[in-house]
This record gives sequence, C-alpha cells and structure tokens, in this order.
Amino acid sequence: MENYTLKIGGMTCSSCAAHAEKAIKRLTGVESVSVNLATESAAIIYDSKVVRLQAIKMAIKKVGFVPIESEQPFMNVKTGGLWTKFILSAVFALPLLYIDMAPMAPFALPFSANLHHLMESSPLLFAILELLLTIPVICIGYKFYTVGFPALFRRNPNMDSLIAIGTSAAFLYSLFNTILIALGNIEAMDSLYYETAGVVITLILLGETVEVYSKGRTGESIKKLMGLAPNTAFVLNDGIEKEIPVEEVKIGDVIIVKPGSKIPVDGVVLNGNTAIDESMLTGESMPVDKQADDVVYAATINTTGTIQFRAEKIGKDTALAQIIRLVENAQGSKAPIAKLADVVSGYFVPIVCSIALVAGIAWFFGTGGDLGFALTVFVSVLVISCPCAMGLATPTAIMVGTGKGAEHGVLIKSAAALETAHKIDTVVFDKTGTITEGKPEVVSVEGDVLQLAASLERYSEHPIAKAICAHYDGDYLEVNNFNAVIGQGIEGFINDKKVEITRGVRVLVDGEYVGRVVVSDKPKKNSDVAVARLKEMGIETVMITGDNRETAEAVAKKVGISRVLAEVLPKDKTDEIKRLQAEGHKVAMVGDGINDAPALTQADVGIAVGSGTDVAIESADIVMIRSDLMDVPTAVNLSKLTIRNIKQNLFWAFGYNILCIPIAAGVLHLFGGPMLNPMIAAAAMSFSDIFLLLNVLRFKRSKVNLK
Repeated sequence: MENYTLKIGGMTCSSCAAHAEKAIKRLTGVESVSVNLATESAAIIYDSKVVRLQAIKMAIKKVGFVPIESEQPFMNVKTGGLWTKFILSAVFALPLLYIDMAPMAPFALPFSANLHHLMESSPLLFAILELLLTIPVICIGYKFYTVGFPALFRRNPNMDSLIAIGTSAAFLYSLFNTILIALGNIEAMDSLYYETAGVVITLILLGETVEVYSKGRTGESIKKLMGLAPNTAFVLNDGIEKEIPVEEVKIGDVIIVKPGSKIPVDGVVLNGNTAIDESMLTGESMPVDKQADDVVYAATINTTGTIQFRAEKIGKDTALAQIIRLVENAQGSKAPIAKLADVVSGYFVPIVCSIALVAGIAWFFGTGGDLGFALTVFVSVLVISCPCAMGLATPTAIMVGTGKGAEHGVLIKSAAALETAHKIDTVVFDKTGTITEGKPEVVSVEGDVLQLAASLERYSEHPIAKAICAHYDGDYLEVNNFNAVIGQGIEGFINDKKVEITRGVRVLVDGEYVGRVVVSDKPKKNSDVAVARLKEMGIETVMITGDNRETAEAVAKKVGISRVLAEVLPKDKTDEIKRLQAEGHKVAMVGDGINDAPALTQADVGIAVGSGTDVAIESADIVMIRSDLMDVPTAVNLSKLTIRNIKQNLFWAFGYNILCIPIAAGVLHLFGGPMLNPMIAAAAMSFSDIFLLLNVLRFKRSKVNLK
C-alpha cells in the first residue's frame, strides 16, 4: 500500500469534499481516502498494483474537480484576485442597490426624486438600467455558474449550485418582466429582482474572499516553518567558495557556514568549532556547541565560529522537511469527531434544494399565485444555507491545533491522536531515558564486586553497563561464554566460576550473592513539574521499568509518581498497557527506546521522546521534539482546547443552518413576522463562515504551553 496526498482544486463546500471522497473510494484498490476541505487535499492509501494514480486523478476530474500537480501548500493561495473580483462587483452592485431602493423614499436620499421620476415616466429605461448594472456582476461571478450548474447536472450539487440556481431564478424572472414592460405591462415593474442577483453575488464574493484569507491565517505555522530554511548555500569546490541555490546542493558537498548564517541542509561537521542555535527544532534557547563529527540541521543558526560540514540530507530528507511533512499530514487527516458533519454534508445541498422548492411552491399557492413572493422565499432558502461551515468546522481547528503543537515542539502525527489525547486519564512513563537522563552513575559498591561486574558489563551495551565501566579504572578479568538474557541480566564465566549480574546490579558467583553495585540515574529537568501538572489535570501517572523495584520506587518518589510497575520485561510492557485499558482507562504511553515501541503502539496515544530511537518515534502518535516531559501536559491541554473549538464550530455550523433555513422558508411570516430578504440571507451566509473562522483564529491566540 502507498500513501499519497493529492491537492484538489475547485472544492467550495463540504458537499464538494464528500463527493470527491466518494468518487475516489469507489475505485478498486483504494483502501482509504480522507478529503479535507480546509487543506483542499486528499490523503489516499491505495494499492499501486491494482489502481494507478492516473485513475484516481481521472475519478476526481469526472466529478468536476481538478487534481493539482503542485507541492505548494494551500495557504499560499493569493487573495488579491478575489479582492479584485469583489471590488469590481461592488462597483456595479452598490449603484444597482441604490437605484432600486432610492425611489421608495423619493425625497430622503440624494437623486431619489430623479430616480423615482425615471421609474414613473420611463419604466423600460429604468429596468434596462438595472439590467445593464446586473450583467457585469453576473459575469464577474461566472464561477458560480460554470461550477454550480455542471455539478447539479452530475447530481452532485454544491454551494455554487445553490447560488447559481437562486441568482439565475431572480435574474431570469426579472428579465422576463423587463420584456413584459417593453410590451406595455407597467405592473411588471413590481417584479424586478435584479438587485437580488447582483447584491447576492457581491456578498458571496466578499464572504469567499475573507474566508480564503482567514483559512490562510489558520495555516501560518506551516508557512513559518517553510520560511526558516535559507535559499542559498556556500559550497567549497576545489578550494573555491561558491554561492548556489540550496536546491542544487548535493549529498557529499562541503558547505561553509559563517557566524550569523543559517545551516542550509543537514550534515556532519568536518572542521571548525561553533555554537549553533537549534531552538527552532528543539525549543532550547541555549546554543549547542558543535565540533568535528557533530550533526548540524537545516535552518538552525550558526552563532559564533565558521565551520565546514558535509551535506548528508537534502531537500525532503532534512529534519525540518520531515517536521513540515508530519504537520501537513496531520493537518490533512480527519478526526473521528468529523464523521457526523461528513454524513450530513453528503445530503445537505439536495435537502436544501428540496426545501427551497417546496417552500417556494407552498408560498406561491398560499399567496394566491404571488410568484414574486414565492421567488423571494426560494432564493432566500438557497443563499442562506451554509454547507461550508460544516466542512470547515473540524479541519480548520485541527490545522491550528497541529500547527500550535509544532510551534511548541509537540509534533502530532494525526487528527485522531489530537482528538484522543483529551480523553487521556492515565499516563505511563518509561523510566530510563524518559523520566531520567538515561546517563546512570555508580553511587556505591557493596562488597568486593566492582572488578567482576565491570569485567562482565564491558560486553553489554546497556547504559548501566557503561556507567559501571566508566566508574572502574582497573584491569579487566577474562570472561568466557558471555550471555545476555533480555530483561533478566547477563552472565559469563570468570576463573571457571559462573558470574551473574541480575536486575539491580546484584552480583552472584556460582549462584551465591556476593554483593551489588548501586547505580542511580537522575531525573530530567521538569520531570517532577510535569507529573505534578498532570495530577492537577486529574490524570494518574504510572512509571514502568525493567529495573528492580527498589531503584524504580526511588526514582518515582523523586518525581512524585506513586504507582510503579517494576521489573517488567520489555515484552510484557504491552500487557501492562492492555491491563490498564481493561480497567477502563484511556492510556498514554511515553517512551524513548526500541523496547517501548510495542507499548507505544498499544496505548491509546503513544508519545515518543524526541531524543529517543527512530523506532520509538515511528511507533508514536505524538513526538516531543524537545524531550521535555512538560510537553506531555501541553499535548493534553492542546487536545482539550482543539476539541472545545471543534465542538463550538460544529454547534455553530449546525445551529446556524437549523435556525436560518426555516426562517428563510417563511416560518416566522406564518405567525405575522417579516420575510427574509435574499440580500440579508446572502450576508448571513457569508457571515456564518467568517464567524466560524474568527472563532478558530481566536483559538490560534490561546495559550497551550502549561509551563
């Protein structure tokens, strides 16, 4: 199976996203697909042996959308063209509205008396003047018709279809009445609705422009990340220093970076000494000293000396590019909470069309054949409905949530993980390398066992083994038949005697206990603060480790953890997670090692320490780049804020449509209330999207870091 993210152009509402998703899903060989309206993309998992990418693109084209061959993120869309369309439309729509309304108050507004006289004395000229002002607006808003009607004919109606039907009905009915006026039917003057078509299109264009601008702001985190990398690099070739575009750097090139400059690609230092500001990757404000053989990362800043380094990773393989890709994938994924909106979106537009038609017919007969009144109802229902709000409610909040996480050093790999994190009530921490520094030191030695222990431990790769060997400065004894028992300890023969070192660094000779080496690993900075913060949030904390209970409980006590799962074999960590889940807990596992990978996968949310192994990072749902445990409560808090914002957005999206569509259909008028003007309906529809996006931008400014 292959993963592919495809940009899709032409989607205007949640119905579009639903139709595009269905079209791709129908293809044999497509395992799953998630179309995201906010990012205008589809995340597809498919079998390339069964279905070709070209077939997927053709399926998108058949339902009226455009597969885009571009890796440019959606937030780079320019709003300049949209603003121009709106301004040009307003230039014609405002006079149109004024000409239509001013005669109703012939002495209250400038030129109103003249317009009233023109309407009375030359009704045909008045009607033609409105027609001439309406035609340019319709031409400017041609997209609503070129997209909306084809979608309707394909039986995949969308928001553009609603606008196209409504404004076309108003325009054509007005054009029909203009012909009647030309034939001498002056009463047809009361049935001109040109201003409805012109002003509705103008207001919708305004709403779309503000919407695109606001959507772009919700994705600023990606834009900031992409802007961190330099555009050029100074490459040393045959002793000559040459500046080239960073895209032309090849693996193996020797690159020179002077003080104050950014590192262009990932690499390894060849010579020189410096300190590099890696805060954009790690969040740590203190520069990191670098010398020969140290790794440097793209977009970090060289603060002091000049260095030369060999390019090792370029383009999409750099650490920065991988972070950007993780955030983009997360922003393009779909949270489970979005399922309800997805289901409704698939039926929304056809239902709205049906309501508009039924309401229009009902009012036509209810008013004794008043076609103008029925048309007002019909158009109002079509233009007040807002399928966009439902489509944007979840993905825009997910975009902001994952983006804010990246800004704070918390990489969230999927929308599902971001949603699940707020339900966590238990956090299980691995000990070594997660709670502690992972750099144990010998504290004391009980018995004359240090030489025996060091001689045996020098064959082990365990951090404790390295600590013992570092502490011992004597001669090693010869070891035969060395054997490491995973999770149990090590053994071998020294001077024909079997020596065993078990958990807790207890030393046995021929099965008899002869002493022990006491090793301590100090907790990381903020470990105790993070645990305290989680407790304040009502979350239980648990420590899991393969170490002996005495050592484990000593560390747990230092950081404030009361529940300890000690002497747990690596293969049994997953069972412990399952046991907690069986008790009804939503569990997050925090770890850094290869042996933590199965438990990270089993947990409801796996959180990997950024300094840990690649396997652990790959298995996790969330990665803490800074390896700071305070990012665990930050991730949980971020999830809570995101879910709260999503719920607010969904409440608004559904509430708005449930309330406004009946009003537009004339429910209030049945009880003596006013009818809704189509222009007010269009303004309300545009405001609906803007209000939702303003709520998301408010969330963007909220604090998620709990330090």
